[in-house]
Amino acid sequence: MLLAIAIVFKAVWLAQVGLGHGRELVDFAAFYITAKLVWLGTVDQAYQFAKLIAIQKEASGGHDGFMSWTYPPQFSLLLAPFALIPVGIAYLLFAASTFALYLAVLRRLAGNSFVLVLIVFFPTIGITLACGQNGLLTAALIGMVCLFFEERPMLAGIALGLMVIKPHLAIAFAVYAVLRRSWVVVTTAAAVVLISSAICTAIFGIGIWSAFLQSVRDSSVFLEHGNYPMHRMISIYAALRTVGMSASASFVAQGVVAVLALAVVLIAAYRRMPARDSLGLVAIVSACISPYAYDYDFLIFSIGLALLLPALLASAREWERGIIYALPIPIGAAGYLQATQMAAPHQGEASLGALSIGGFAMLPLITLIVGILLLRSSRTEAIGDAGVRCASA
Repeated sequence: MLLAIAIVFKAVWLAQVGLGHGRELVDFAAFYITAKLVWLGTVDQAYQFAKLIAIQKEASGGHDGFMSWTYPPQFSLLLAPFALIPVGIAYLLFAASTFALYLAVLRRLAGNSFVLVLIVFFPTIGITLACGQNGLLTAALIGMVCLFFEERPMLAGIALGLMVIKPHLAIAFAVYAVLRRSWVVVTTAAAVVLISSAICTAIFGIGIWSAFLQSVRDSSVFLEHGNYPMHRMISIYAALRTVGMSASASFVAQGVVAVLALAVVLIAAYRRMPARDSLGLVAIVSACISPYAYDYDFLIFSIGLALLLPALLASAREWERGIIYALPIPIGAAGYLQATQMAAPHQGEASLGALSIGGFAMLPLITLIVGILLLRSSRTEAIGDAGVRCASA
């Protein structure tokens, strides 16, 4: 109820102040601006940072803040209908629909632990709604991949294919599907990506892809120079950059974490364990592969936790469960609290001045869960097998 009320208040606020009026743009305002460009036939300008800076500055009433656009054209097309209605109503529809979808999927996955997961991820849901981001949508799509992977692989493939809007968050599940030889999931996902790409090419023209790729290259330079709000990011790259480590060393550390995450995916694919446990493990490591992951992307972790809770309740000690329930709270809350204190736009080295709490909290959280489920369960299985052999003897 609190989150629903927050959506209404945010919608009213956007309806009153518009896109900016001298204020820094929220994320949904950037979505709305790009949606407008789709109808103007100039969406390629969203991928040209120099032009987008001028467009956003004009829309915000002269504010110097800038939000780069590196989403694939599919997401630009998905947003287009929202530009046909006032921004307040557009936000209300976008936030309410993605929130409802997320809740529906999470309820199916979490069962009796639904309220517990909501409490643990309340701050993360709150910051996602506050900025109008798409974390609820991507978490719901990943949740549908998990929900349908075994029984309805075509639906799982469609959901995985729709993750083309944020492909770096779907790497783990794409690898998992291939390792499991779930070819219906793989081919369906590939078909969704190819068909949606063809539609975007027909609507926007072939040049949209070169513009998109250029924006990705430009964003990598922005990331290297710390021109993003690193305190809102949850990757080890961002965490190390905020404590003064160089970009190259931080990228190496990110690469090591990505390899370890994919090793967990490999174990989940080939080890004998319940499907919900293997899918849950893949979900919790999904957001730590790419250096470009924000606090609102952390909602994918809630999908993994919802799946893993039965196993954790059976295997984890009480104090371990307490840590697992507690750590996600500052990951979601820290970015919001810091954002409210930092009124100036996060540009250049200034964006590296605030600590990335989420980046440092993610690794111990994942390590604890993986250790409980893989190492401890291995010992339990070994003891059980030894007991069976003794009884047989």
